[in-house]
Amino acid sequence: MRQLVDQMGRTVWVPETPKRVVSLVPSQTELLYDLGLKDIIAGQTQYCIHPQNHFEFATKVGGTKKLNIQVIRDIKPDLIIGNKEENEQSQIQELENEFPVWMSDIFNLNDALNMIKALGAIFNLSEKADVMAFEIEQGFSVLKNSNVKTKTALYFIWRKPFMVAGRNTFINNMLQCCGLENAISDPDSRYPQLSAEIISSLKPDCMLLSSEPYPFKEKHIAELAVLCPNATINIVDGEMFSWYGSRLLKAPDYFSNLIT
Repeated sequence: MRQLVDQMGRTVWVPETPKRVVSLVPSQTELLYDLGLKDIIAGQTQYCIHPQNHFEFATKVGGTKKLNIQVIRDIKPDLIIGNKEENEQSQIQELENEFPVWMSDIFNLNDALNMIKALGAIFNLSEKADVMAFEIEQGFSVLKNSNVKTKTALYFIWRKPFMVAGRNTFINNMLQCCGLENAISDPDSRYPQLSAEIISSLKPDCMLLSSEPYPFKEKHIAELAVLCPNATINIVDGEMFSWYGSRLLKAPDYFSNLIT
């Protein structure tokens, strides 16, 4: 066993070579597959849909916020990988009484790169993970150099009530990478609810309607256009803005084509 410190500052005893892993976060599950670890992924959540060709046959352990603890116990994992924001603290505490649980805590691109490198080290794949992190960093470097923050934006994650991503989120950092300034000014905001009146008063230059967790569709554009008739409104791929694993390899190209 190895004594490691996860991104929450917790000490975790991790096997030298993990053989039965349960992943509790979709973006990190995809990362494990892309690192070539499909044979040791013993369980994943119902939202861990990528890669799709493995999803159908994978053992599901419930949702990210509503884990089936007994199913996880039956798997007998030698390592569980979760995330502070995406998983419920009480369930993580229950699991860590029985199994090693390594937690990520991600607010920006640098945190994501450190997570990728850390998981690479845990699974003795540091070289492969480091190359992936370098490629992601290079892609975002090119994107950053091509963008100047000239537009304000609201990034919608929910409807009824309207909820947006605030500044103290990973999504906010992705908006910055796109050259957009969050119209929410509070630096500590996470996912504030906004009334129609507040949305109108903020007068964002653009509004991005995420495909997840709420599945915004084209029909919702007209609804928001009434509130901000001068704003550019787009449906966007929520995975590109909120998945912080290997999907970040694809994000810079997506962002560069999205924001003009």
